[in-house]
Amino acid sequence: MNKLKLGLVFIFIMAGIVGFIYLSESAMVIRLLSILIGFLLAAIVAKFTTQGQEFYGFCKESTEETKKVVWPNRKEALQTSGVVFAFVIAMALFLWFIDAALMSLVKLMMGQNV
Repeated sequence: MNKLKLGLVFIFIMAGIVGFIYLSESAMVIRLLSILIGFLLAAIVAKFTTQGQEFYGFCKESTEETKKVVWPNRKEALQTSGVVFAFVIAMALFLWFIDAALMSLVKLMMGQNV
């Protein structure tokens, strides 16, 4: 029975896509509604499959876990962003210096004027 439901999910998705292509002369709103209805029907049927129920449970658990996260306040976020920004600038300068030094070394080894 589960495989039949999954087959129906696939059929609904394909019907939405085929509807989008078949209605190429129609307004874009109608074409998008075709895809949305196909995907909505597929999602409804998928919820009643074993995999769909597991996915729904996973989503509920994920939502509960995100509520447990301690998010940084504005001051902490700005301080962390400042440290990251300073590190990026320092690393860019360091890599620029290394690149310039290696370029000068290569030019010197090739006998070109530095």
